[in-house]
Amino acid sequence: MSWLFDGHLDLAWNAIDWKRDLRQSVANIRQAERGRTEPGYGTNTVSLPALREGRVGICIATILARLHRPGNPMFGYATPEAVYAVGQGQIAYYRALARAGDIRLLQWREDLDEHLHQWNRSPATTPIGVILSMEGADPVLDPSNIDEWYHAGLRAIGLTHYGLNRYGGGTAVKDGLAPMASELLARIEKLGIALDMTHLSDQAFDEVRTLFQGRILASHQNVRRLVPDQRQFTDEQLCLVIERGGVIGAAFDVWMLQANYVRGESKPNVTLNTVADHIAYVCDLAGNAHHSGIGTDLDGGFGTEQTPTDIDTIADVIRLTDVLSSRGFADKDIDLIMHGNWCRFWREILPPRPART
Repeated sequence: MSWLFDGHLDLAWNAIDWKRDLRQSVANIRQAERGRTEPGYGTNTVSLPALREGRVGICIATILARLHRPGNPMFGYATPEAVYAVGQGQIAYYRALARAGDIRLLQWREDLDEHLHQWNRSPATTPIGVILSMEGADPVLDPSNIDEWYHAGLRAIGLTHYGLNRYGGGTAVKDGLAPMASELLARIEKLGIALDMTHLSDQAFDEVRTLFQGRILASHQNVRRLVPDQRQFTDEQLCLVIERGGVIGAAFDVWMLQANYVRGESKPNVTLNTVADHIAYVCDLAGNAHHSGIGTDLDGGFGTEQTPTDIDTIADVIRLTDVLSSRGFADKDIDLIMHGNWCRFWREILPPRPART
């Protein structure tokens, strides 16, 4: 029976900023948010019980905190110091979940190996494995501060998010990297932190290509040829991730699956089969199934009003195995896409546990 490694979930952001008790069922969280009219409230899809129901054995969970910029409608905090503090608070949240036995933080290669061994023997009683990533580098006060985040367990980072931040241009802007980015990239490469190319502007992507020679991934990323928008990757960008041994996680945000979708206005008319279109495209581009994965981004600021029509909770994602099988994917390739490629990638990335002295 297959299981899922989800390459991108904003768990701490949902718990802290959205004030959700992720130990509750999805239905209970929706009930608690009844009457709220803001987009995403009362329509959530993610909770710890739903992850278990959907056989999610491991996920990449984010630290997500942004610096507010004038004119940018996205959420944010007033100062870099406040952003740093919020990011540290999100790490504390993950540590609290780990202490309670709800999750297991996977910082070292041995952690991953031990977790997989336990999961394969007893998935029902094994905590959900979590690898920490940072979505947008605003919480990093300056390039030297990345060492502190690494020692706190950070194993992946994306420089940018939406718009501009202190390290460069992201989704929906044309700006390239900011002056501090080159030093941060050098330190990330030296530490062995994986670089998430998701959310880079095209110009920033091109600059990273030449500045950074470490390992890269695209945690929640779809295909621009299928959905023309700067948020998606071109064939050339997808090929760079493939050539450098990365994995591309198919995202479930309808905005990234449905051409000409307008958030807040359009209605979803896509299904899991549409997600499979993007997976198949990446596999065809690579010539194999070794670089395609899942990075749902479910509850990344939206709910069922902006997901495929056959998704009610994250527990439904596992049905993608049937969709891929119906399209002729071999069982071994389905396992690679659902979890195997991410497991291989992270076993190569995670450092060995330091020897005790």
